[in-house]
Amino acid sequence: MPVVNRIAEFAEEMKGWRRHLHQNPELGFECHETAAFVVARLQEFGITEIHDGIAQSGLVALIRGRGAGPVIGLRADMDALPIEEATGADHTSLVPGKMHACGHDGHTTMLLGAARYLAETRNFTGTVALIFQPAEENGGGGELMVQEGILERFGIETVYALHTEPNASLGQLSTTPGPIMAAVDTFEIHITGQGGHGAMPHLAVDAIPAAVSITQAFQTIVSRNHNSVEDLVVSVTQIHAGTIDNVINDDAFVGGTVRTFEGLVQDMVERRMSEICAGHAASFGVDVRCIYTRGYPATINSAPETAFATDVAREICGDALTAASRTREMGAEDFSYLLQKRPGCYLFLGQGDGAGWHNAAFDFNDDVAQVGASFFARLVERAQPMET
Repeated sequence: MPVVNRIAEFAEEMKGWRRHLHQNPELGFECHETAAFVVARLQEFGITEIHDGIAQSGLVALIRGRGAGPVIGLRADMDALPIEEATGADHTSLVPGKMHACGHDGHTTMLLGAARYLAETRNFTGTVALIFQPAEENGGGGELMVQEGILERFGIETVYALHTEPNASLGQLSTTPGPIMAAVDTFEIHITGQGGHGAMPHLAVDAIPAAVSITQAFQTIVSRNHNSVEDLVVSVTQIHAGTIDNVINDDAFVGGTVRTFEGLVQDMVERRMSEICAGHAASFGVDVRCIYTRGYPATINSAPETAFATDVAREICGDALTAASRTREMGAEDFSYLLQKRPGCYLFLGQGDGAGWHNAAFDFNDDVAQVGASFFARLVERAQPMET
C-alpha cells in the first residue's frame, strides 16, 4: 500500500498548512498561535474533543472510532528555534530571529493530515489521541505533558512519533528497537581565582590555566574511564574568561554536554567530573564549582511496537525504503518521557538532500508530508482494526 489516496488528494492543502506554520514560528512553551491554528484545523475536520492549555500551549485531541477499543497516541512537536532564517524561500519566516529549522512545522502538518483522514473515515476501533506538544527543543514539553497526566487522563496505551531526517532517502522510514536516541546532560564548571595585573601573575590566582587543564582532563573520561564498546560523548562546548589583554580575570567558565545511553555511564561521568574538579581546585589553588544537570533521558523503543511500526512502514514505503535497524543517534528527544511510561516507537522520515537540522538553510520537504500522514493513518487502522 503506497500513500493513502485520500491523503494525496489534499496534499496541496497540507503544503499550505505547513508553510503557514513555517512563516509563523514560536519558541518553547509559547506556541499559542500555532496551537490555535491546529485547533482551527481540527474543528474544520469535525473533531470536537479538543483539550488545550496542556503544558501551557500544548493540546490533546481525541478521535473516536467505530466501537470500543484501546487508545493509541500520536505525537507531533510544534516549537521552532532561535535562528535567523537563510533559506530564501517564498515562505520564509516572518518573525526575526526565529525559524523552523528542525521540521516541527512538518511534524505538525503530518499529524494534521492524518487527523483529517481519520476523522473522515473512522475506519478503526477505540480512540486516537493526537498529541501536539510545545517545547521539544528546550524546556522538556514532553516531560511536562506527562507530569500533567495526559497518559492517564486520556487512557493512552501506546505512543508513536515521527521526525523528519535531512540527507536520508526521500520517503524512507527508519527506526530500531531499543535505544534510538541518547540521554542528554549538561555541565557547568565555575572557576574562581583572584584577579590581578597581567604583568604580575604571581600576585594573582589565575583561573584560566585551571579551566584549560579541566577541559583537557575531561577528555580522558571517554578514553580512560569508559568501556569503549559503549557509546559516550563528552563535549566541552564553551570556555569563557577575561575581557581585556592586561587583566588576569577573577573567574572562568567551562560548559558542555554529555550524551549516554546507560544510567551507570551517566553516574560514572558525573562522579569523574566532580573528582577532576576537586583535584584541580586543590592543585591550582582556585575554587571550582561543578554543576551536572541530567536532561532528557534516552529514547528507547519497545521491541513489539517497533516491529509493528516497521511492518506498517513497509506497507507505505516498500521494503527498499524501510530500515528496521538503523544506527542509534547521539542526539536527544523528549518523546523519551512518553516512552518511559508507555510502549511505542519513534521513527525517522527521510526528506532527501538538503541542509541539516538546526541550520539556517533548513526547510522541511513538503513532498514527504503525505508519506508521514499516511503512515500515521495506516498505523491506527492496523493497530485497531474494524471487525470483519
